[in-house]
Amino acid sequence: MIRSMTAFAAKEVEFNNLALSCELRSVNHRYLDISIKLPERFRFAEADLRALISAKISRGKIECAIGFKNKANRQNFTFDHDAVAALIAATRVIEGQMHSAMSFSALDVLAFPGVQQEAELDKSELILGINKLVVAAVAQLMDAREREGQQLKALIEERCVKIQGYIAAANRRMPEVLANLRKKLTDRITELAAQPDFDRLEQELVYLTQKLDISEELDRLTAHAHEVQRVLGNTEPVGRRLDFLMQELNREANTLGSKSMDKDMTQTSIEMKVLIEQIREQVQNIE
Repeated sequence: MIRSMTAFAAKEVEFNNLALSCELRSVNHRYLDISIKLPERFRFAEADLRALISAKISRGKIECAIGFKNKANRQNFTFDHDAVAALIAATRVIEGQMHSAMSFSALDVLAFPGVQQEAELDKSELILGINKLVVAAVAQLMDAREREGQQLKALIEERCVKIQGYIAAANRRMPEVLANLRKKLTDRITELAAQPDFDRLEQELVYLTQKLDISEELDRLTAHAHEVQRVLGNTEPVGRRLDFLMQELNREANTLGSKSMDKDMTQTSIEMKVLIEQIREQVQNIE
């Protein structure tokens, strides 16, 4: 299954007076890179979340953000009386050393760390709720990656078919290219020599034919294009293998162009390189 590395997913769930939310963002990356943003009180869940994500995704830069809202009845609002008393006592001491005291409100006191008290949550139950939320978000993310992956697969297959068309055209063109080369050399030597050495000419033609023979390059281009199409049908992640095949296709297309002594063959090489580059750009985003 071809999967894109670019996707987004968002899920919400209510759990014990908490509205939990999870957002997952995925972009292309050479390896798997997971970044998790958690409220401090949920920090204990980070290891489990990494394991859940890495079990389903093998490549890409993943950003996971967990948020929450407390839906508890605010009539049950509590605060730490001892902390408030200690804070007020400390402010009196400080104010005694100031030229002019600055007033502060009850809201200022409540905003001080450690004053407000929240109900303790059962960590074992909370981790189950968070894990369930992330599992659902990862499933949504995978669906999005697979949908875009199918679009990338169709684009790559279309370009592979075009590359194979250019390979077939080059195979058909090659005998004519060699015949034209033979004629040009024969005509040129005949012009320059009153008594041309046709045995030597034949040797030179054989040498040039071997030097300019592109049958091996065309065979390898055909094999690599077929391999790309085969790999696209694999179930495991194939992005790195496809990236390697793009390097090999480009190498053979470059060699084809460098050996060419015919403008049509040179143009064929250029067209193939354009298609290979287009595929390479798409492959960079495949898991």
